[in-house]
Amino acid sequence: MSERILIERPEAYGGAVQIIRFNRPEKMNAFTQAMYGTMVEALHSAEADDTVRVHVMLGTSGCFTAGNDMQDFLGYAISGRISEGEVGKFLTALASLKKPLIAGVDGLAIGVGTTLNFHCDLTFATPRSEFRTPFVDLALVPEAASSLLGPMAMGHQRAFAMLAAGIGFSAEEARDAGLIYKVVGEEELENETLAAAANIASKPPQAMQLARDLLRKTTRDAAIVRMNEESALFTERLSSPEARAAFEAFMARKKKA
Repeated sequence: MSERILIERPEAYGGAVQIIRFNRPEKMNAFTQAMYGTMVEALHSAEADDTVRVHVMLGTSGCFTAGNDMQDFLGYAISGRISEGEVGKFLTALASLKKPLIAGVDGLAIGVGTTLNFHCDLTFATPRSEFRTPFVDLALVPEAASSLLGPMAMGHQRAFAMLAAGIGFSAEEARDAGLIYKVVGEEELENETLAAAANIASKPPQAMQLARDLLRKTTRDAAIVRMNEESALFTERLSSPEARAAFEAFMARKKKA
């Protein structure tokens, strides 16, 4: 998966910044199980390496990620072991990070492309970015503890609009809702994101980790508990007639397109 998920630790930052770059533009950077596995390994490796001080996630020009590759995901999810698979491991890794996580979003951020930002400490996004979670449209439920973290960050009504009603948020709306930190131009996105990462990496690392832990301490354990609850409901919903009909309609529209 090295060509679809690029892992970089640039010498320019002394190896202190690890970049996880989604690199499947022909499929709108949609994640497969193998891609999740590569990201999980990279996160665990960087967490265990004292040289690395901050994680960064980036997509490609015009697309952060369209979320899960549906055919790949359904082939696995129907087994009923989502929480035990690479998706579950990835979400648990996000919620368990000790080191800061920064994202740079350009273009579509669908499903997990949106919800992973609830676990970011800073997210930069371009004006053409769109954050959308069509879980209920597919007769499913929110994931990545977004049902817990969303209302905490946004308040109930904005969280309901995004996570239940499936209403897309522009970058400006996402910033105003507290999902992201800053809107920047397309030409500046990567530089701004990496400059922020370099700034964090320059801080005393133990103090930084303690500060982050204090900010997230009340939600970390609760987020993992909520993820497990969401996963159980998600799996249950996948086998429902409602979800079956929704996915058949989705795949038919995709084939027609």
